[in-house]
Amino acid sequence: MTAEFDAVDLIRTKRDGGELSDEQVDWVVGAFSRGAVADEQMAALAMAILLRGMAPREIARWTAATIASGSRLDWSALERPTVDKHSTGGVGDKITLVVVPTVAACGAAVPHLAGRGLGHTGGTLDKLESIPGWRAAVSADELLTQLKSVGALVGAAGEDLAPVDRRLYALRDVTGTVESIPLIASSIMSKKIAAGAGALVLDVKAGSGALVNDVGSAAELARIMVELGTDAGVRTVALLTGMDTPLGLTAGNALEVREAVDVLAGGGPEDVVELSVTLARDMLSAAGIGAGRDPANALSDGSAMDVWRAMIRVQGGDPDVALPAATETHTVLAPADGVLTKLDALAVGVATWRLGAGRARKDVPVQPAAGVEMHAKPGALVRAGEPLLTLHTDEPARFQRALAALDGGYEIAPAGSRPELLPLVIERMD
Repeated sequence: MTAEFDAVDLIRTKRDGGELSDEQVDWVVGAFSRGAVADEQMAALAMAILLRGMAPREIARWTAATIASGSRLDWSALERPTVDKHSTGGVGDKITLVVVPTVAACGAAVPHLAGRGLGHTGGTLDKLESIPGWRAAVSADELLTQLKSVGALVGAAGEDLAPVDRRLYALRDVTGTVESIPLIASSIMSKKIAAGAGALVLDVKAGSGALVNDVGSAAELARIMVELGTDAGVRTVALLTGMDTPLGLTAGNALEVREAVDVLAGGGPEDVVELSVTLARDMLSAAGIGAGRDPANALSDGSAMDVWRAMIRVQGGDPDVALPAATETHTVLAPADGVLTKLDALAVGVATWRLGAGRARKDVPVQPAAGVEMHAKPGALVRAGEPLLTLHTDEPARFQRALAALDGGYEIAPAGSRPELLPLVIERMD
C-alpha cells in the first residue's frame, strides 16, 4: 500500500530545491489520478518543477508512475521486431507518414500511436484525417491484426495509455508549465514506453518552430529521453534535428499528405527524403535489422508505397481518392531579386494555424485543405514578382491574420548571400 503524504509538503520540497522520494512521487501521481490531489496543487507542483527541475531518479520514477496509471501494450505475438519513432513537433513535419510504411516495407512492425496538433505544430492524425474515410480509432484487436497483415499502423492512442499524463498536460497547458524539460520528457516517454515497441527513435527538434528553441535545451531533452527509454528496456536513439525553417515545401494537412505520397513514390523535396531515410535507417538498426533492406530502395522500388496504400485502406481510407483542395488561395510574391536567406518555421507555422489547419484547443475542428505552400527554400535564388508562398483556406477572411504572421518571417538578400541555418541533422545520441 502506498504511503500517504501531504501535497503541500511536496510542493514546498520542490519549491525549495529538494528532491521527492520514490514513495512521494508514486503517491502524488496516483493521488492526482484519483482526484485526491487538487488541480491547483498539481499546478503549483508543476511550476515548482519548471523552476527547480528534477533529478534523473525523480524523472524516471515520475515516468514509471505515469505508465502505471494505465495499461501497457504487448506485441510479443508478432513475428517481426517492433520499432516506433517520435518527433517533438515542427512545421511541415510529415516524416511519420513516410517512415512508418518505409520501415515496415523493410521488415519491422511499426505501431505508431499519434496525436492531433495544437498551436503552430501539426498533428499526424489531423493530416491523415484529410484522407476521406480514414479513421484514427483502432481497437486493440485491430491493432494486432493490422500489424500482422500490413506491418504498419498509425492510430490514436487509447484512453488507457498513461491516462494521468493527459490530465497533467491539460493543466500544464493553461498554467505556463508546458516548457518544463523533465515533464516534457516524462510525458513523451511514458506514452511511448506504454505503447510497447521494443525500440524507439526520437526526432528531437531545435529552432524557431520547435517545442524547444535552443540546441542546448533540445540536447538535454534528448539525453533525458534516451536514458528513460534505455532504463525501461527500450532500445532508444535520438536525432537532434533543425527546425529553423519548415520541412519540405508544404505545411498543413492534405498538403502534407500529398507531399508525403510524392516521397513514397520516389520523389519529393530533398530535405524530407534525407531525414526520412536517416530516421528509417536508425529505426531498422535499433530494431536489430540494420543489415536488411535499405529504406532508400524501399522508396525507389515501390514497396514503401505498397505498405502505405494497404495501411490507408485497412483503416477505411481510399489511397486513390482526390485529397481536399482549398476553395481560396492567396499568393505572396517575392519583393525583390536575390537569395532567400530566411523562411522562419514559426512564422509559417502560425500562418498555417491561422488559415485553419491548426487549433488553439483540442476540441476545435481543423480545415483539411488549409495551409501554406512554399515555392522556395532558404538558399534559393528568387526574382521579384515571382510566387514565394501560396496560402490555402476555405475562409478568405483568414488571409489577413495569416499574412500578419508572415510579416518579417522571410528575408531576401543580394545574390551570393548564404542563409545561416541549423543543419538538418545536428547530432545523434544513443
